[in-house]
Amino acid sequence: MSEGYLLLIDDDPDLLRLLAIRLEATGYRVATASNGQEALARASVERPLLVITDMQMPGMDGAALFDALRVQHPLLPVIILTAHGSIPDAVSATQRGVFGYLTKPYEPRDLLDLVARALRLAPSGESGQVAGWRSDIVTQNNVMNDLLARAELVAAGDASVLLLGESGTGKEVLAKAIHRASPRRSGPFIAVNCGAIPENLLESELFGYVKGAFTGANRDQRGLIPEADGGTLFLDEIGDMPTPLQVKLLRVLEEREVRPVGSTKSVSVNIRVISATHRDLAEEMANGQFRSDLYYRLNVVSLDIPSLDARRDDIPLLANHFLRRLTERYGKEINGFSPDALELLVRANWPGNLRQLLNVVEQAVALATASMIPLALVQQAIRESVDIVSFDEARRRFESDYLVHLLKMTGGNVAQAARLAQRNRTDFYKLLQRHALDPALFK
Repeated sequence: MSEGYLLLIDDDPDLLRLLAIRLEATGYRVATASNGQEALARASVERPLLVITDMQMPGMDGAALFDALRVQHPLLPVIILTAHGSIPDAVSATQRGVFGYLTKPYEPRDLLDLVARALRLAPSGESGQVAGWRSDIVTQNNVMNDLLARAELVAAGDASVLLLGESGTGKEVLAKAIHRASPRRSGPFIAVNCGAIPENLLESELFGYVKGAFTGANRDQRGLIPEADGGTLFLDEIGDMPTPLQVKLLRVLEEREVRPVGSTKSVSVNIRVISATHRDLAEEMANGQFRSDLYYRLNVVSLDIPSLDARRDDIPLLANHFLRRLTERYGKEINGFSPDALELLVRANWPGNLRQLLNVVEQAVALATASMIPLALVQQAIRESVDIVSFDEARRRFESDYLVHLLKMTGGNVAQAARLAQRNRTDFYKLLQRHALDPALFK
């Protein structure tokens, strides 16, 4: 029996008590609610493994409760108990995704069998136990747990996955977790940051090259895509991949073959691709910066990771998790945060998400001289962390400032600015579009 619980809803107290007794006698932990609103409140505090609800109740009936639960917890299984007259409603609900229904009066054995089947099919991440595949992801947040339940279901197949979310939300950590939960777990996990590798090197890094392919290629070099053979290739910041390489990546995904730079022969590869971006790829496609055919090939399933500001209930958990890790690394004995320091962590804004929180906790640990981290250290670390931006944001700012400087120098003459930047005009116009710069403003 897992540590999770079953949530039972019925407006008839006698029937509710009888149902609870039957399930508790089988070993399940049970919570009850007398109406739909009470059930929603319970589920928002601690997510149940399964919901069993009566169909006909005053106010919110079973079907309306199911619809509300599906918005909050899309993968939560729901069983509806229905009287004979409401069978059509129950059938309709089943077509919309209700796990199953039983007609009153029902056989207790039928109910127990249906409950057991629902719990067997629910993702294991729904239980109170944290499965090994997701052990690096610290959360008690309902939205995150829903996301992880979807991730576990996706991991079982081989579909390409696109991870969305702000910088610092933990996209690579989730990608590794999906890999560990997948049948490819014994294969390699190869991560590539498409925005961190210079454009002129990215192709040879991904595809590899043969001796003599270009100046300095004095030996054959296997690419990162072939290195991922039999495992998972994680393409971080896929929105930064140059358009010519997008075409070649699409060919790899369609043909399952890679041709190293300078080679006349292709190499077969068997990979699962997980990609990630903080960019709006729909907007990038509209601007011609990202190919739609590659987008649909990569985005078979998308998972949107919430920002840290959207999961504030996780901040104390995460802060103490980082603290335990860092005190071991720094060899210090620190027992925790003072109450006012922890309160500030929960109240603060986190534009840098988990990466920023880790930075704040690490600075506080590095400077701590007592067994508790005081408010003053956390205040100082938060102030200083605001000035630290991610590599991608620093690069974006540099590009924007550089382009503005060129346009000012040339009076908005794009041809002249492109020559100074040693870029062709087409690429230069794309850079101007990316940063929403209008040359006419500089004339």
